[in-house]
Amino acid sequence: MSLFPTREPASLGLQEVQYSKGDWVARITINRPFNFNAYSTPALQELAAAFDDASRDDNVAAVVFTGAGHDSFCTGGDVKEYQKSYTQRPRDYWKYMSCFKAYIESIVNCSKPVIARLNGMAVGGGNESQLACDLSVMGEHAFIAQVGTSVGSVACGGSTQWLPVTVGDRTARGILFLNQRYQAFSALSLGLVNAVVPTVKGPDGKFVTQFTQGRKYLGNWNTDQWDHPFERRASADEIRKGLKGLDGYGIDLSILDEVVADFCNQIVNKFAECTRYTKTQVNFWKDLAWHSTVGHARDWLSIHYTSLEPYEGMTAFVEKRKADYVGMRERAADPDGSSEFLWGPYAQQCPECGAKGLPAFFDHCGKCGAMLRGAAAPNGGSHAVTAKS
Repeated sequence: MSLFPTREPASLGLQEVQYSKGDWVARITINRPFNFNAYSTPALQELAAAFDDASRDDNVAAVVFTGAGHDSFCTGGDVKEYQKSYTQRPRDYWKYMSCFKAYIESIVNCSKPVIARLNGMAVGGGNESQLACDLSVMGEHAFIAQVGTSVGSVACGGSTQWLPVTVGDRTARGILFLNQRYQAFSALSLGLVNAVVPTVKGPDGKFVTQFTQGRKYLGNWNTDQWDHPFERRASADEIRKGLKGLDGYGIDLSILDEVVADFCNQIVNKFAECTRYTKTQVNFWKDLAWHSTVGHARDWLSIHYTSLEPYEGMTAFVEKRKADYVGMRERAADPDGSSEFLWGPYAQQCPECGAKGLPAFFDHCGKCGAMLRGAAAPNGGSHAVTAKS
């Protein structure tokens, strides 16, 4: 009798993750469509538990990882949770990163190939999640993007480590520094995914995108670089209408499921032990980059959450406004300014009550209310970033 018996998915008690097993395939779904499948801290723990279970189950040959609905695969961490919890208790971000690290490693270390089913956008940690997977199939309506430097964070949960070895150094820098969106067929051409499938249906009920030579989808093995594979391609406006369900357009994931099922079937019909060890070998560069940097990243991000950048970036996100990037730079450039502290460094002392460590930009003591003599707000009002916060 095995000391590692098969467990029923329901026995894991998952709340924010859907998990099922059958026909040699485990299916793991982030079930948080109300916020575009951004993972919460509990969701990370549940995802790791599901991947660990699938890894140990001999009845599983392949794992399909996806998100609920058709808008989003995953948009990374829950920024509202970050803003509410981790900018207030930065020391807890270290603990959060421990959960995130365990989640990412549960994918990379899974003994079965993991296929990312990109049913929608993969943004931030969502792209890091699909990079952690072994194979990736993408719907044409989806896109990939990084947003770290736009929201006060750094994409060092997989993207800074793996994008250079996936798409090359120069392209990786563009993705990470500029935070642009990479549409599905561009993602395929860069090597970010293995295949892209039609998902947009028109008013006639047919898929808008059609390929030459009878292809149902484009893969990195069935498309010659000199070929012209499109008979007809969904436009950006048609994709927009499909996502919003306008003018008879819609999103249909049936071919996505068909191609993912074909990938799974191909894996099932390979030797299990050889497949497992192949993954171990191919993981060398992933493991090297990851384990050389993730510990440092966890500590740096925890310290960084005490500073003004994540406060401004994530507060702006929650308030649905543009972050004051230039204002932050002006604060740093001002000799009397501060881009690290919301109300300036802890530099003042109250002449009345003797309270120390009062912010440099305070006009009055926060303890007794007395006027402070040394208040030093930056010249030109460059700490206006705080007025919006």
